[in-house]
Amino acid sequence: MELSLAVSPGELTRAEQKILDYINTNTDAFLFSSIGQLAQRLGLSDATVSRFARHAGCADFKGLKTLVVEQAAGPAAKMAGTLSQDGVFSPAAWLERQQLYLQKTAKQLDQAEFDRGVEALATARQIFLHGKNASASLAQMLAFRLRRLGLSVSLLPSGGSELLEGLLQAGQQDLVVMFSFSKLSREGRVILEHRRAAGYRTLAFVSRTCIPPEEQADISLFAYRGEEKEYHSMAAPTALLDVLTVAVTSRLGQRGTDSLEQLHRLKTDYFPLG
Repeated sequence: MELSLAVSPGELTRAEQKILDYINTNTDAFLFSSIGQLAQRLGLSDATVSRFARHAGCADFKGLKTLVVEQAAGPAAKMAGTLSQDGVFSPAAWLERQQLYLQKTAKQLDQAEFDRGVEALATARQIFLHGKNASASLAQMLAFRLRRLGLSVSLLPSGGSELLEGLLQAGQQDLVVMFSFSKLSREGRVILEHRRAAGYRTLAFVSRTCIPPEEQADISLFAYRGEEKEYHSMAAPTALLDVLTVAVTSRLGQRGTDSLEQLHRLKTDYFPLG
């Protein structure tokens, strides 16, 4: 859900934005939490949570829960299973949890923003991808998918002066794609700041619903990866990359299918047994 408040997200403190982000992406858990449990989970004080409730136009924490219930599109989602049963890890329960992550991602999907992302990828002169640590694998997968469609794609170095050398190649009509899930990295700040001088556009994959203006990319696509202190799953981001690839293929039309068919012919000619 997307909680509507009496104030704009930009008027909230960072701590209050953290609370709002948790409510938006963990509505079910929020509704069954006490004020103390919520504060402890987010690393905040009870007073900060109470202050947020009043800032949201509610008399107290109970009133905040009532507001969330009133705005929820349906009954609060419940976890399909738990990670373990009797202390033994359950793969089935884990996969069921990934289904919940996909559902949360789908609920937060902004169709207009998604369409802008598809258009930006399909029309960019050059696409630069930046991913570090676990996100590096997502950048590589997206590069693989887009190159098969005949798009010009480059992987940026993860950091250091080599990143700057890569960014020097990006300019007008180009798109820089970055993965900025839980927080904006130092490299991410460089990418966002340099766009003013270079003129390229930015697309970010995020797992936050409340992002300060100075940390926002031109286009943001949300993927839910679990709570802050949980193991961060790549199931939803990977699925989002796949659906984005399919949408870009559709947007490219004959151009995209021609590239795939040409690749197939080359593989048949040079690697017939591959």
